[in-house]
Amino acid sequence: MKNQVALVILIPLIFILAFIAAGMGLISQTPGEPFPVTTLHGEQVTINAHGLYYWDTVSSATQMQANDMVTLILGLPLLAVSFWLTLRNSLRGRLLLAGTLGFILYTYVTMCFGAAYNALFMIYVALFSLSLFAFVLVMMSFDLTTLPAHFSDKLPRGWIAGLLFFTAVFISLAWLWRIAPTFTPGSIPALENTTSMFIQAMDLGLIVPLCVLSGVLLLYRKPWGYLLASVVLIKFLTMGTAVSLMALNMARLGVSVSAVELVVFPAMAIANLVMVSLLLRNIKN
Repeated sequence: MKNQVALVILIPLIFILAFIAAGMGLISQTPGEPFPVTTLHGEQVTINAHGLYYWDTVSSATQMQANDMVTLILGLPLLAVSFWLTLRNSLRGRLLLAGTLGFILYTYVTMCFGAAYNALFMIYVALFSLSLFAFVLVMMSFDLTTLPAHFSDKLPRGWIAGLLFFTAVFISLAWLWRIAPTFTPGSIPALENTTSMFIQAMDLGLIVPLCVLSGVLLLYRKPWGYLLASVVLIKFLTMGTAVSLMALNMARLGVSVSAVELVVFPAMAIANLVMVSLLLRNIKN
């Protein structure tokens, strides 16, 4: 496989650093009691005031810890298994590896720019950089001229594209619903003690167009459609699980969560699991 030597160095480093970052996020228990704060924008938030995510809000810390749990339980095992399969020249392994690296890249981009500064900042930066270059190297390893031939004609392209389109619409409506009130003069944006809506910027500027593009290209049987749809589905399998656990964890701790989030996110995670299973079954390695 192309770039194998570089990946043999990068993937173990990513695994070790992600294990440290996620583990510390869960076990770090610096004592403290949450306290209320009024942000520069006039928003009333509650600072977590304990553990690694001391200066994050209770809501943000809860979400980060849920993501840490998914990283340890699902993300890292997938990274290890997919890399082992990749070294055995498995196309399924490479697709799984690309999707898993997409999840890790997205996770630590958000940690670099969204988490309040803490002792693991340089580890977040390292994971951002390492996973970005590893992701690019894996994507460069695919032969697009022969890729469509590896997929069975029984692949449910319409269902996969439909899920991608639904995801794009749902994310767009969810974030625009949150952004729209800020256009009212004197309104207070719900920033959760951050400087801007960085997750909404990433999702609306990158994830939504990627879902639409990959769905359209897949319907037209284009090589990039097969590749992008596979990577996006696998990325959403881990990310959807993480977001579902975030919502459940927030509800458990009394943080406000809408009923829609508690229902739609787990449903999307289950749908992604089904589609990933069908995708992998319809690959002729």
